Amino acid sequence: MTDPTTMLRDAQLRVTRPRLTVLEILAHHPHADADTIARSARDSLGKVSTQAVYDVLAALTEAGLVRRIEPAGSPARFELRVGDNHHHLVCRVCGKIVDVDCAVGERPCLHASHDHGFEIDEAEVVYWGRCPACRASRPDGATASAD
Repeated sequence: MTDPTTMLRDAQLRVTRPRLTVLEILAHHPHADADTIARSARDSLGKVSTQAVYDVLAALTEAGLVRRIEPAGSPARFELRVGDNHHHLVCRVCGKIVDVDCAVGERPCLHASHDHGFEIDEAEVVYWGRCPACRASRPDGATASAD
């Protein structure tokens, strides 16, 4: 990751401790949700509200420093990998998310069968399955139930 202070200044955002902290957290925990980021921020900063973390995430996302992804059935997740139109693998059992590079390479990676007049600049693909750890713990394909 580029220096967080430089990232913020280059995006013409004020450099604040909460913004720096959120960037550092995402550097170590890609695909974290806002509540996880807020807990980590409290560990680092002391008192900080969840709303303040949401505000920081919104500002960083709007500035293009953070990408928000929304896998079905999961809270929004955030990551620092932006601008390359990569995709994601999501484990159906444990929820682990990992990055997958573009299938074709250049934006938008995939081409719609019909663009309906849209200028398409991005494609979002989510691959679903079971991660290696979940496959090893449940080789029969069964998923854990919430008893």
